[in-house]
Order: sequence, then C-alpha cells, then structure tokens
Amino acid sequence: MAGGILCLMEFFFPTALVEFTMGLAALIVGLVSFVVPSVGFQIALWMILSVIFILAVRRWFTPKTRPVIWDEAPTGETLTEILPGQAGRVLCDGNSWRAFGEDDTVAIPAGQQVEIIRRDGNTLIVRLVVKTAAQF
Repeated sequence: MAGGILCLMEFFFPTALVEFTMGLAALIVGLVSFVVPSVGFQIALWMILSVIFILAVRRWFTPKTRPVIWDEAPTGETLTEILPGQAGRVLCDGNSWRAFGEDDTVAIPAGQQVEIIRRDGNTLIVRLVVKTAAQF
C-alpha cells in the first residue's frame, strides 16, 4: 500500500524519481514480506533497495556532460564587480552568467572585459583582459 502511494506521489510532487524508487522498493519488500516476516529485515531491505534504486536512476538519467573546449578563449564583460573568492555576473554571448575570478586575490571591477578560462556547469571562471599599449 505504501509503495503504491509513494509511486503515485511522484506524479503529483515530482522529486526526480526519488519517491518512485522508494515506492518500488516498498512494493518489492511487500512481496518479500510473505516469505520473511521479520520487520527489522524488511526495514533494512527497504532502505538498501531504496538507495540502490536512487543511485541507479541518477546514473542512468543524469545527462552526460562533456567539458567545453574553445578554439580561442571567448571574452565577456563584467556586469557586476567580482570580489576575491565571491561570485559576480558576466555578460557572454548575450547571456548573463555567474562568474568567479581565476585569482582569488584580485577583484575585477564592473564593466571590464574578461577572458573566460573555463566553464564549470553554469559558472564561468574568468580573468581580467590586460590591454597592451598597442591595443589602445
């Protein structure tokens, strides 16, 4: 009964299949309970199956990401100041991105051109573009 309720709850309260996997584990334990009547064993089996199913679902349904490789380092402009060790915002390709400075000891002021070193998920790692005398 509880397994069915957990499985149905996934339709009304999406939890990335956590409720569904726990409900599936409960349904299996319900079938095993006809053979093994020990409540302690049933609880332990439910916990173990729940963890195994959740890990399996995460592994199979999590999108596989590949590292972003650029031919040349893209640039962007800081929308907000990036303080040492803190996040700021950078405009790159028309989108606002969360960004950290590559050097945790240097602040990058707003409105400066930055070079994007790498991307970690939805966060950019940037460094200030240093202009030479020939670029002025």
